[in-house]
Amino acid sequence: MTRLDTLLRAPVNLAGYRLGVPQVAGALTMVPVHGPERPGIVPPRSGLKLNRVVGYGSVELHNGAGAGVAIVPSHIGYIQEGAQNHALCSAALMGAGETRLFEDACCVQAAQGGYLQGRDQWFFVLPVELRAKALALRGQPGYSKLWQDISAVNNRYGLPARGHLEQILTRKRAVLTQFRSRLELLPGQLGAVFFVGEKFAGLEIAPDPRYFAEMWMPLVCFAYGVAAWRAEPTRPDAEPFEVNDLAGLRAELDRARDRHAESLRDRMPADTEMYSVEQERYLDLRLHTLTGVELAGQVVTEHDRPIYASLFAVR
Repeated sequence: MTRLDTLLRAPVNLAGYRLGVPQVAGALTMVPVHGPERPGIVPPRSGLKLNRVVGYGSVELHNGAGAGVAIVPSHIGYIQEGAQNHALCSAALMGAGETRLFEDACCVQAAQGGYLQGRDQWFFVLPVELRAKALALRGQPGYSKLWQDISAVNNRYGLPARGHLEQILTRKRAVLTQFRSRLELLPGQLGAVFFVGEKFAGLEIAPDPRYFAEMWMPLVCFAYGVAAWRAEPTRPDAEPFEVNDLAGLRAELDRARDRHAESLRDRMPADTEMYSVEQERYLDLRLHTLTGVELAGQVVTEHDRPIYASLFAVR
């Protein structure tokens, strides 16, 4: 396995994290990340609960765990019944039993309508095309602040130019969720590097495999799957292998995998110099927001070691 810190220059210490064999589903490439675990962090689906939406632009979350700090994932959003759908602009740290009101959330549904039934409630992560915009809007009030960018994304995808993110997340859900079944979540996997087409798209690292498993579908299908779905029609058809037997096919497949893995090295960001701001802290945990020319995102560290990271391409 390849060391991650030899391929990505980052403002945090990535020593100990290793890359596995790339997996490809259409225009989306996922490279598994294994590394040191930090048990005890409350995972997002089983631990965090959406308490309520307090008007427009204010979302209340609750850490229902009896013990353990919850790391609220960057740009998590909720599709729910009876209230407007919202997404957060930032990650956060929440103690056990804590209830917190986020007053800078983005409404991602520009008008009433489009609600799902209660049995269909789920959470997502904002598509990568919107994440830099949302990160820049953290701390700023205004529930409609992301509508124009959502409308632009919809327009590029041939959908009505409205600030309705559910046009993609719900109406295209059947297509997007195919990425979850076409890519394999490996035992012990606690992160991934994502590429869309020929470009680096993002790096996601979780505290432990349980946390990452709960983030798997939102990341694969929505954070990166949306861009991959859009890029898929432009991918050229693969040339067939000129082989006559099974052994030859296996050899060609191995060579193709090796070539693809090697090509990924050239797609990693070349300049990852970033400006870091400590956003909040809880006990020994520190949440940092990072901004750079090519990458942006957020990292949670403990004693200067990253235990959560969500870094994405900004262009």
